[in-house]
Amino acid sequence: MATTGFWPVKGRLKEVIDYAANPDKTTDAKFLDADLYVALRYAENDGKTDRRLYVSGVNCSKRNAYAQMMAVKRRFGDRGAVAAYHGYQSFVTGEVTPEEAHAIGVETARRMWGGRFQVVVTTHLNTGNLHNHFVVNSVSFKDGLKFRNKIGSHLELRCISDAICRERGKDVLENADFYSHYGKSHREAVANDVREVLPYCRKMEDLYTSLRAKGYTLNRTDGYKHVTVIAPGWKRPVRLDSIGFTVERVTAVFIQNREEPIWRQPPTVKHKYPLDDLLKKLDFDIGHSRDGVEVFIEAMFYVMILLLKMARESAIRSAELRNEARNLERYVADHHFLRENGLHTVADLQSYVNQTKGEIAALERERDKISNRIRCPKSTEDQAENKARRREVTRRITPLRQKLRTAERILNKSPRLYDLLMTERRLEADARKKQRTKERTR
Repeated sequence: MATTGFWPVKGRLKEVIDYAANPDKTTDAKFLDADLYVALRYAENDGKTDRRLYVSGVNCSKRNAYAQMMAVKRRFGDRGAVAAYHGYQSFVTGEVTPEEAHAIGVETARRMWGGRFQVVVTTHLNTGNLHNHFVVNSVSFKDGLKFRNKIGSHLELRCISDAICRERGKDVLENADFYSHYGKSHREAVANDVREVLPYCRKMEDLYTSLRAKGYTLNRTDGYKHVTVIAPGWKRPVRLDSIGFTVERVTAVFIQNREEPIWRQPPTVKHKYPLDDLLKKLDFDIGHSRDGVEVFIEAMFYVMILLLKMARESAIRSAELRNEARNLERYVADHHFLRENGLHTVADLQSYVNQTKGEIAALERERDKISNRIRCPKSTEDQAENKARRREVTRRITPLRQKLRTAERILNKSPRLYDLLMTERRLEADARKKQRTKERTR
């Protein structure tokens, strides 16, 4: 079975093609949407190894793909910031041979983009599972129109990939939820929340009230053709009918619910204000020290883990925070990393990053000196000894790089974690205020 995805690249086209054709790449493709430049620099500095790579061009030469793609852009006039689209197709370990993986990738590119766009297809063999990369020119060689990145395009790519896998006798993921490259989208988050509350609603106002309780704002309700919802931090609202919840569909559910002999009550919520209760229990405050050095990142991760573990029985109001439940294992792993290395504050983590970079730089300088001796050996025995020493230095560098990537990722993620918790805290405070006002009115 194969998983697929693609995303726009707003940068230099040549860097994207160079990345796809780099056999030494070890960074998972699904993490490259925000860190493509960092990943390219990492690839440049990585030790080279003898790995075989399969490269093909669709509507362009694999050797001159960059020049030919740029010629198309110059001919029609490149419009917009998107230089290309970078996609992937990843297979289960041991399912395909390199030749099969590459053939499936080329055929997928032909059916998906081959009618109008130039594509470079590469197969990387450097990880446990074989995977293809697609670099698609954003401008069509046929009519000069740009490729439109839509939700339906991602689904089409997956359907084409599945069809080719079936033709070649490979398994596919049947009836799997669709995930974009960026993980679960806002549309899917709304859809999941609507599915959760709909069985307990008998009229449209019940649905509106339930969604507001989950932290959504309804921009358009009665009197409008399209009902839209938006959550804090979102740039655009989501139309309910665009994710399958048309007026006709939800009305049919309301009628069915009203006809049930015993009305189903929503499940009991044990924790009405979960974040506030946790902070009081742990005697921890997140709202006073973001700009100072004493930002307690290890404690924030711990709070996040506890909050997500009790998500099913809690009234978490932020849609973004509920969406993070899918990343619980990653939060646990990151918290373990922080505890294991004694990193309690952002200042500790930044110091750890700087120290690790220094250790890696020192080892790389040592390895460069050994490489110079290998190029000018005094004897065969001396060359063999230096190669063994270089392998030992590389063995010491590898875990340091892994730790550095983890530390930098946690450091980069900490501002968003802080914002998620602060948003939920504000929503809980607003809910408490409304509750007190309602009680005084009574």
